[in-house]
Amino acid sequence: MSRKSILNHNLRWFLAGMIFANIAGQMAYSMLSLYMLNLGASVAQVGLAFTLASLVPMVLQIFGGWLSDTIGRLRVIAIGSSIAVFGYLIFAFAPNWQWVLIGLSVEYVSNSVVGPSFGAYISEQSSEEFRGRVFGITSGIYQTVTVIGPALAGFLAYQYGFHLMMRVAFGFYLTATILRVWMATNERFAPNKDAAKPTFSGFKTQLAAISTLLLAGGILTWIWVTDAVGDTSYNLISQLFPIYLSDIGKLNVQQIGIVNAAIGVTAIIAAPLAGSLVDKFSERAAIMMGFALNGLGLATLLNSNSYSGFILAMCFFGLGSGSLMPAYESLISKVVPESKRGMAFGFFGTTLGILSLPMPWIGAQLWERISPRTPFWFAVVANLISIVIARFKFKLRDSQPEKIPSGRIAPPS
Repeated sequence: MSRKSILNHNLRWFLAGMIFANIAGQMAYSMLSLYMLNLGASVAQVGLAFTLASLVPMVLQIFGGWLSDTIGRLRVIAIGSSIAVFGYLIFAFAPNWQWVLIGLSVEYVSNSVVGPSFGAYISEQSSEEFRGRVFGITSGIYQTVTVIGPALAGFLAYQYGFHLMMRVAFGFYLTATILRVWMATNERFAPNKDAAKPTFSGFKTQLAAISTLLLAGGILTWIWVTDAVGDTSYNLISQLFPIYLSDIGKLNVQQIGIVNAAIGVTAIIAAPLAGSLVDKFSERAAIMMGFALNGLGLATLLNSNSYSGFILAMCFFGLGSGSLMPAYESLISKVVPESKRGMAFGFFGTTLGILSLPMPWIGAQLWERISPRTPFWFAVVANLISIVIARFKFKLRDSQPEKIPSGRIAPPS
């Protein structure tokens, strides 16, 4: 099957919107820690700001996933983007780091509402036979933003300052929002099923069902465990990456942008290869490889003291990240019924958000009280633990979704 037939008309427009939105996201988030320091924040205050802002997805992701299953993926994405665009507007004109915290909280609405719909929509637009490759190709296209965004942000921040860079990011996100609203209101993108009326009783039923699936001890439980280990460890260090490269690596903001772009270049290469690996062998193989490469990338980062060494480290990290994304999304799509995937992705995001809530603050405390390298070594260990879990627990008995007990509990949304 050709790539043209794998990526249908809807997916191509869908990915165009995601590219514009995530160029903005990569521009903002690759420099947000340094931007806050520039506005007078300390490292501890940066960690606190990310911790407080993460309350937003913790509260909203389950609700966003349920709305995605109920009123439609594209409608929910349009609503989330229309709110989050104001977060970028605040970034662009923030007078101090406290305003950045407000903008971050508003922008996280996008992560909360749009995030659960991303994998669910792609699953609906693909057949199971080629799902690994679809996720691989779409992930590779999506990863182009991790090249364009950080490099552009580094150049603009270095040449013209952080405020102008954030205003360019706002322009990209505004473009994405307009495109998403057009898709949500255009009949050519109408979903196959009619939107249902959201009710509180329906929300409770679906929430009980996904909780049952998650606690059943099957493969979905272990997917959640490894995702929890990976997500908490990533949140421990994510806001510290640019500070580490600046303070320890002695790189300027333009060099940091290029180093971060190396993640995107290698992820673009890795994602389609991982998708093919999923279809030919298994999600487990791609996931184990992804965690191993992530760990190798972090270890290389901590043992580098040169510009080229940091780029090599990010290349390993990009290969790992590019391998994990399509494999995880393909695996989840196979163990959760199609009409319930938005709720599943949202439930994952919310429960992981609860666990990850204090991680940016803890990472900053480890940085200041022990050493800048300490939180990164914790992340290395987390990747090693995840490899062991994936090796023994990620085994699909068949290609059918896990069944939900009939009677008292309906399927998750």
